[in-house]
Amino acid sequence: MIVKLPRRRFLHLAAGAAALPALTRVARAQAYPIRPVRLIVGFAAGGPSDISARLIGQWLSERLGQSFVIENRPGAGGNLATETVVRAPPDGYTLLETTSTNAWNTALYHNLSFDFIRDIAPVAGVCRYAGVVAVNPSVPAATVPEFIAYAKVNPGQINMGSGGAGTPSHLYGELFKKMTGVELLHVPFRGGGPAVIALLAGHVQVFFGTVSVSIDHIRSGKLRPLGVTTRTRMEVLPDVPPVSDFVPGYEASGWEGVGAPRDTPAQIIDMLNKEVNAALTDVNFKSRLANLGVEAFASSPAELGRFIVDYTDKWGKVIQAAGIKAE
Repeated sequence: MIVKLPRRRFLHLAAGAAALPALTRVARAQAYPIRPVRLIVGFAAGGPSDISARLIGQWLSERLGQSFVIENRPGAGGNLATETVVRAPPDGYTLLETTSTNAWNTALYHNLSFDFIRDIAPVAGVCRYAGVVAVNPSVPAATVPEFIAYAKVNPGQINMGSGGAGTPSHLYGELFKKMTGVELLHVPFRGGGPAVIALLAGHVQVFFGTVSVSIDHIRSGKLRPLGVTTRTRMEVLPDVPPVSDFVPGYEASGWEGVGAPRDTPAQIIDMLNKEVNAALTDVNFKSRLANLGVEAFASSPAELGRFIVDYTDKWGKVIQAAGIKAE
């Protein structure tokens, strides 16, 4: 028996059926999270990104009542982890520990299967970390202007150590070269630790490394700091002026945050953003970040998105001008 429905009734039911998937997504978002969440980190356990992810993961677990499990997927400069999250369902249960490396990779790699800005939705910033320009004490320069003057009378004779091509210490140094016109010979190492060892031994003369890598040797007097790469002084190095005091406009810092697959419901992104920002105003949490030599980086999803676009553009120009390619 075929039952004929009045046209108005049929259209009403059809519209309701079409709305069911959207209503289901909203209901799931409102109930989120009801099971463990994976936070994918593109680097090995024990590194800065891993530590940052574990701190925010622990906070979210305690606040939201579900485990936020840290999953390390190192490889290809963090691209393997990013691709994993790009391909994950946009349901909030697979998140990415985003870093400045994601932005740099846009220019360093030309065959990526994803577009970071398009395919990863910004959720929240977590922290920012600065670099410090440190020299071996044998270098006859105690300030940034003195170092620039020394480098200009010794073009190409000063070795600049780095943790490898495309790493923060390399890019920060390339920006300095670009803005000052000095010639420094880039000497890459396999990580910031070996680069600092070479600096201590005098094999390289200058290092634009992250503060956490250099600070103990600076405090002991084994390395001489010339300037920090942020626009303002840092609490951990209060007597060291910013490079921008002498090179107007110079600023170089890394960042970390949380991202999600594109099309993740806005309700989930907003919930996670609220909880991450709550951590960044907590005195104890901020103190734990400070102990790592980093500072809180609070933002809305929209603010973080605009920041990432500008950051990617800025460093893309530096990478292209220096002809840097991924190793």
